[in-house]
Amino acid sequence: MSHIKDIRQKVHLTEHTVFNVNSTNFPGTYTDFDDMWSQERFEERFQIDIIKMSDTDMEFDMVGVDAAIANAVRRVLLAEIPTMAIESVAILNNTSIIQDEVLAHRLGLIPIKADARMFEYKQKDAEEPTSEDTLQFSLKIKCTRNNVSSDATDPNVLYKNHKVYTKDMEWIPLPGQEHLKAKGIRPVHEDILITTMRPGHELVMDLYCVKGIGKDHAKFSPVATASYRLLPEIRLLREFYGEEAELLQKSFSPGVIKLVETSDGQKMAKVANARLDTCSRNVFRHDELKDDVSLLRVRDHFIFSVESTGILPPDVLVSEAIKTLMGKCQKFLHELDSVNFGKGKHKKGGKKT
Repeated sequence: MSHIKDIRQKVHLTEHTVFNVNSTNFPGTYTDFDDMWSQERFEERFQIDIIKMSDTDMEFDMVGVDAAIANAVRRVLLAEIPTMAIESVAILNNTSIIQDEVLAHRLGLIPIKADARMFEYKQKDAEEPTSEDTLQFSLKIKCTRNNVSSDATDPNVLYKNHKVYTKDMEWIPLPGQEHLKAKGIRPVHEDILITTMRPGHELVMDLYCVKGIGKDHAKFSPVATASYRLLPEIRLLREFYGEEAELLQKSFSPGVIKLVETSDGQKMAKVANARLDTCSRNVFRHDELKDDVSLLRVRDHFIFSVESTGILPPDVLVSEAIKTLMGKCQKFLHELDSVNFGKGKHKKGGKKT
């Protein structure tokens, strides 16, 4: 029974191959193994555990779901959570050495600290920006020469405003956006270098931010990275002592294997934290170890890593991703109900349409 359970729930790593990578979503595939799906069983098994979280990074475990669900959450995080980003640039003056098109592209990739949930999508046929769908920034800066009498060669000493940063962007509230002043609308980071200039160079431009999603353009993606991996499981099929124990410890990432002292003073290897394993499979390089160590991955235990660009906290992004996925499911169920209702009506009426 335990062998069947391992086949059903674990991915097996060998020296050159990986086994049991395909999940089975229907019952009866494995003899004497009850994998019938039910909502009660799913609710009992499913859980989300937050391992660590900061203002921009989050690691959490999602347990009890298929890889398709985990990957759907990841894809929604990357491509379907709306943000505000610079969409158009009105360049009134650009005498720097950077071309207008390159400068506009760089500006578009600057993350803007604004909650897109407070705005509407701009209509394609809309001509003028409104307070409901647009944020406006102004960038006006000119490089001048400092009065330096020494033989200095450092540009920071010779010139003023020779480096243009995101802190030089000023938010201009549109009529009706006065209530947003308390929200701190600004670029996420103030020290992003936009361009460099020399005396006589000047930038005068208006920047317009709109609401969008990552599948339209990468600049709207709210995450820098969103990835997951399966929870590692390491089984020692026998006990390892002395030099073998030390060699086993070196074959894994730091912290995976620990050495404990036995009652007779020997060093014995124990699995301390399999979660830290990076799937290097270095243990299979040693003939004296490889046949006595089993490397597994838990098929329905996903370790998510989410790094926000800083527009929204990572826990908010994950919540929004799950809400978006739930909305897709509700829409699909509604479409199914509509189709089934249409079929029932067709049968009852007995008429072709």
